[in-house]
Amino acid sequence: MSTNTPAVLIEKLKVIVGDKYTLTKPSQTLLYRKGVRFGEGDALAVVLPGTLVEQWQVLKACVEADVIVITQSANTGLTGGSTPDGNDYDRPIVIVSTRRLDGVQVIENGEQVVCLPGSTLFRLEKELKKYQRGPHSVIGSSCIGASVMGGICNNSGGALIQHGPAYTQMAVFAQLDEKGELHLVNHLGIELGDDPETILNNLQNHTYTDIDIKRDAGLGHDHNYRDHVRKIDADTPARFNADPELHYEASGSAGRLMVFAVRLDTFPLEEDTAVFYIGTNDTSELDDIRRHILGQFDNLPVSGEYIHRDAFDIAAVYGKHIFLAIQKLGTDVIPRLYAFKGVVDRIASKIPFFPNNFSDRFAVTVCKILPKHLPKSIRDYRDRYEHHLILKMADNGIAEAAAFLKEYFQNKKGSYFCCNDKEAEAAMLHRFATAGAATVYRSVHSKTVEDLVALDIALRRNDKQWFETLPDSISQHFIHKLYYGHFFCSVFHQDYIAKKGTDCAKVEEEMLKILDQRGAQYPAEHNVGHLYHANDDLKNFYHQLDPTNSFNPGIGKTSKKKFWH
Repeated sequence: MSTNTPAVLIEKLKVIVGDKYTLTKPSQTLLYRKGVRFGEGDALAVVLPGTLVEQWQVLKACVEADVIVITQSANTGLTGGSTPDGNDYDRPIVIVSTRRLDGVQVIENGEQVVCLPGSTLFRLEKELKKYQRGPHSVIGSSCIGASVMGGICNNSGGALIQHGPAYTQMAVFAQLDEKGELHLVNHLGIELGDDPETILNNLQNHTYTDIDIKRDAGLGHDHNYRDHVRKIDADTPARFNADPELHYEASGSAGRLMVFAVRLDTFPLEEDTAVFYIGTNDTSELDDIRRHILGQFDNLPVSGEYIHRDAFDIAAVYGKHIFLAIQKLGTDVIPRLYAFKGVVDRIASKIPFFPNNFSDRFAVTVCKILPKHLPKSIRDYRDRYEHHLILKMADNGIAEAAAFLKEYFQNKKGSYFCCNDKEAEAAMLHRFATAGAATVYRSVHSKTVEDLVALDIALRRNDKQWFETLPDSISQHFIHKLYYGHFFCSVFHQDYIAKKGTDCAKVEEEMLKILDQRGAQYPAEHNVGHLYHANDDLKNFYHQLDPTNSFNPGIGKTSKKKFWH
């Protein structure tokens, strides 16, 4: 038998990680081959290394066998960017899942962290609370169980206004050069040894001291964003995925490198916070508020989340189970519940009379008979107002916002109230549940829904007509249009639930042309994946990182062929 066949590679992978963690049956690999919303394809194997050294050895075996490698963290992306897409690749694909490689190492008295590939935002947030610090992103992120590494590799934005896109100049990663030779690069700013296995062993086991840590190794976040986002009259978006200013090795790499660790800054937690719930039927009022706060306030908000009434309504039904699960059980249990959900759906799919997506259907049905979960004050605002803004302020910003809102709404159509603790929690959880509600709706109504058209856009900061009005020729294809997003950064998530029979790809192309005319950028924070075209800057960055086109080829609708043919 040839030493370079798929069968030989699989045997090598089994030797490295064990039979249990080398998955080859389609039923076993489906969870990793299929994206949360989009993307699905074949894979020769899915491998789950248990150590960083195993991860390196798996990669070496894959390079020797000349196969494509897709490194996958949590597979929570919304654009299919961490899964295969179709079956038109010129080499077999091995997916390397890093779920077993969880690890958060707090350094510099809590001011920085080193995160291994499988570390989640949940875990990071929990660890940093011991130091009264917080991470770049928190539970407000779009996906439950999202990984820290995925955020960095995709320049994800998140809900926290002052932090900007996820970014670091410090990482350990593997890279193939133009000749196809594999290198491990340590730019973490920590002395860990000389050869790859020593570096990775010392990294995983935290066998380094303060003396080994270089203080000025590079930036651990985007230090300019606080000033950047305040430029309300700029004719460009505040942040978007393909911004070349924030592409640096691992940051924005989108799987074009295999990243083993990143070093990030952390942020002090606020001493006191308050949430203001704002409602209006006039979009110009929300724009006035955004422009005044960004342009005039001494204190930037912590977050400012927008929800349209239609998105509010869909989330109240199809996101209720997520809301209740987090509220009653806490965030720690959510990843396990999602894993259990996957098991239930796989078992149910084998029972002839059970519907597809049984767990979603069951959860929605049960929640419909449960008492209303949103406070009356928020439900009243839903009835009165079409547009909702959840404004979170901290410390000195609380009084600043209270004084401004009181004066502003004296002669306006809208209104506001300051949330008590229960209302604040409900408002935030409802916004969080909104992000996944469209996917659940699609699962429950598969007979009438063709698919989702999901856009993730960044509008120009001076665009006062931020609320979309689609022409009838496009709007007629949709059952629901759901608008929500990070209002102060002018970043919007727009989920369109398409009627059965709709050519979603064609409709999306028509919508993107409209966005181009508006000067918008897309995607804003979820990576191009297999949904969007990479622009020239992004293509060049991918070329630079991966000259042989062996890591996650095809994203951004680029070539899937070796050497970019």
